[in-house]
Amino acid sequence: MAKHQYLRCGEIINTHGVRGAVKVRSECDSPKILASLRHIYLDPNGDVAFDVVSASVMGHFVLLTLSGVNTLDAAAALKNKIIYAGRDELEEHIAPGAHFIADLIGLPLIHADTGEELGILKDVFNVGASDIYVVDTPRGEKMMPAVAEYVKEITDDAILVRPIEGMLD
Repeated sequence: MAKHQYLRCGEIINTHGVRGAVKVRSECDSPKILASLRHIYLDPNGDVAFDVVSASVMGHFVLLTLSGVNTLDAAAALKNKIIYAGRDELEEHIAPGAHFIADLIGLPLIHADTGEELGILKDVFNVGASDIYVVDTPRGEKMMPAVAEYVKEITDDAILVRPIEGMLD
């Protein structure tokens, strides 16, 4: 599966002040990662680009000043836009052995012992203690904690798992 060059990393939720700054809800592991970006994009293909002039973390949010966005009206036009970052910039912040969620979506979950395909990863969300995998199985949508006890290995082609009996049934 081809990896996306631009990855979703947040959403512009409001303006901030009258000089064109925007308030962004970060979808990165930490708002500091989003605040460290040099460029953002308003298109998953990288077509609408902005240089980040300045950035600061405000709680769970990030305040961004973007090139060419100098007025309240210009910032308001960006409200509710999804922002993306280049994979190369985000890779600077990824821990060894970690994976981007966008790279995992669509991978099959394979039983580590039997080789049986259990389903396809549909989504990942976080409940604080751990990520939760949402898996499309032949018996419907199931959920599984994404913890080392169950997730044994992640490759470019599959997620090898060892779920307890009944978890994905």
